Amino acid sequence: MNPFDDFGITFANPWFLLLLLLIPLLAYLRGQRGGAPTVLFSSTESLRTLGKRAQSRAGNFLTGLLFLALALLILALARPQKGKTLSQVEASGIDIMLLLDVSGSMQAEDFTIGNRPASRITVVKKVTEQFIEQRPNDRLGIVAFAGRPYLVSPLTLDHPWLLQNMDRVSIGLVEDGTAIGSAIASAANRLRGDKNAKSRVIILLTDGDNNLGKISPTTAAEAARAIGARIYTIGAGSDGMAQMPTGHRDPFGRMIYQQVAPLQADALKQIAAIGNGQFFRATDTRSLEEIYKQIDALEKSSFEMKQYRQYRDLFAWFLAAGAGLLLVQTLLSQTIWRRLP
Repeated sequence: MNPFDDFGITFANPWFLLLLLLIPLLAYLRGQRGGAPTVLFSSTESLRTLGKRAQSRAGNFLTGLLFLALALLILALARPQKGKTLSQVEASGIDIMLLLDVSGSMQAEDFTIGNRPASRITVVKKVTEQFIEQRPNDRLGIVAFAGRPYLVSPLTLDHPWLLQNMDRVSIGLVEDGTAIGSAIASAANRLRGDKNAKSRVIILLTDGDNNLGKISPTTAAEAARAIGARIYTIGAGSDGMAQMPTGHRDPFGRMIYQQVAPLQADALKQIAAIGNGQFFRATDTRSLEEIYKQIDALEKSSFEMKQYRQYRDLFAWFLAAGAGLLLVQTLLSQTIWRRLP
């Protein structure tokens, strides 16, 4: 294990690090042999009073400087480098347009989040965000629609930006209604822009029937099929009548609700059949999550990842530090801590 990994440092010539094992060996041999004598006497008894502990500590300090300088020079030979690995992901080639119904009936509270009632639009946004996060290598775009479609985000790989735009998807931004045909036509127009796309997908989520727009859903679905787009349709809402808040309260302050008719799925099934896709029925939060998982499995994406390494050499710093310590050790040994010749 490289102890420098935590600092992002690697070595171009790591085998030179084996030379560091010689330093403890040199220190051991030097200790066994002792320092080289500077003055020879027939007896050391007369020199006992001349010995000073400061001189002994000075010698150890100079030796330590020498070994530290050698260690730094060896590290310089190993050529330390500081760098980072960059990953570049090639897009999978799958373009997906998400069509989200934001008509007034999407306020019906027949879904749940954490066992508490939640509106259809709240749950749809939450589950759609999860789907986006699971497709990091696909280009995704969003079209919201009610009485007419409006572009929330074009096709993009910038999914954090896409999720930010999801926050502004709400009911009431355009006139009420359900223009399914116009929404499909808008998505198909966005998908045909990139001729290099390997696969084009439209995921349509709605809780109602087409009642506005100049283009019929079947005509729009045929146009989408002509550019090679596959269409998955999701019908959202419980099987029975659902309660939708009107935004008004009675004299006692209680919210007034109105009934929302159940979904008629025949048109969505026909759209999916024309678009060579599938129709799914989401009657609650869990089933909607499972549907997105099924679509995720059906539209598997493949991608390529390229890695690059950027680094800069640090050996010059170790070389300079080692040479500097060696110079200091030499100067001290020849000046204030000079030994007798």
